[in-house]
Amino acid sequence: MQTAQSTIDPQEIAKFEAMAAEWWDLEGKFKPLHMLNPCRLDYITSQIAAEFARDLDQPKPFEGLRILDIGCGGGLLCEPMARLGATVVGVDAAPRNIPVAQVHAEQSGLTIDYRVGTAEDMAAAGEQFDVVLNMEVVEHVAEPLGYLTACRMLLKPGGLHICSTINRNPKSFAMAIVGAEWVMRWLPKGTHDWAKFITPDELFSLLQKAGLDPVDRKGFQFNPINWSWRLSDRDLSVNYVTASTKP
Repeated sequence: MQTAQSTIDPQEIAKFEAMAAEWWDLEGKFKPLHMLNPCRLDYITSQIAAEFARDLDQPKPFEGLRILDIGCGGGLLCEPMARLGATVVGVDAAPRNIPVAQVHAEQSGLTIDYRVGTAEDMAAAGEQFDVVLNMEVVEHVAEPLGYLTACRMLLKPGGLHICSTINRNPKSFAMAIVGAEWVMRWLPKGTHDWAKFITPDELFSLLQKAGLDPVDRKGFQFNPINWSWRLSDRDLSVNYVTASTKP
């Protein structure tokens, strides 16, 4: 089978490969994601439950759902989805991330299908999912519209696409680059390229052009007093998340 044209950016992949071993270090380079993860999971689980009429109080509410985490990294989202009963596939274009994710899943007693690959190759192979998680990835790809189109192709009709990224404005530069990379040194300098950040209106437009129907967006708001995150209906100024469906 001919390999689909890829939207991956090799320089972006190299950045994350260099940090692969630190995915599950709560005080390491991925500390910001570990801090954000509970807030991300609240949004993801509530959207999936609403879309597929699932009761989150049940032991395995996502049983029977096939979920793809594209750009899965070390598996920070795959593992909670598996615990909730979903059949989970985690895909990452950075080969060094996958063994880290596999080992941690095995240690956690979870069965997760981890693969090295891209959204485009999976779409070309005819893979189909009920849910595609696309979290903090779109700002790292070379061609966002092509990438989001591949994500749409990976969804079954009526499927749910959840995409988070970073807004592009002076505040996001101050917090995501100056704060996280230069001051706190949570991430190596150069991890993010401010020019690749995408505003919420731009992302909604891209999602629509890709053939998806955007239905919701919320902000991830950081509180520097108690070092916690919460969902916000109004503040999408830095980190934010969207939900879309495939008609």
